[in-house]
Amino acid sequence: MRIISGVLKGRKITGYEIEGTRPTMDRVRESLFSMIQNNIQDGTILDLFSGTGVLGLESLSNGAKYCYFNDFNKKCIDNIKKLSKEFNIEDKVYLTNQDYKKVLSFYKDKNISFNIIFLDPPYKLEVVNEIIDFIISNNILKEDGLIIVEVDNNYLKDFNELKLIRNKKYGSKYIYIYQK
Repeated sequence: MRIISGVLKGRKITGYEIEGTRPTMDRVRESLFSMIQNNIQDGTILDLFSGTGVLGLESLSNGAKYCYFNDFNKKCIDNIKKLSKEFNIEDKVYLTNQDYKKVLSFYKDKNISFNIIFLDPPYKLEVVNEIIDFIISNNILKEDGLIIVEVDNNYLKDFNELKLIRNKKYGSKYIYIYQK
């Protein structure tokens, strides 16, 4: 697996072999990043369930200013740390190894908000509705910011504060893009 565009294009991504990771496939990423390209430049990104970190790394490759990576699996965070050193982007990366609820509360308490939030939790959790409600009610998403969701079914509810600007099915995955 490689970064598909931007200044890091072609750089190899490791970590897809870590148990529990489910990296977003190249063709899905290519389509997704073509849809959100105009929102990335100089943005602050949150990759909440980072796994391999490919979504956040792709964002940094395409001009994001900073990316917060979080994963409950320490091996994933260690891998992203190693990649950020290899790619010489450590100054653009903030890593946490916490439960998503704790890290979201931390961002709320520190008044940290994001231009783009990637939500790709383990499918069996079905926590996306709860997470988006928390993000909205605590102003963790900046005005005109995007929440990009990857799920394996369409259990998502409507969010009055967000506009669904795109949804697409890729095999057994659904990608939803919401804008504040």
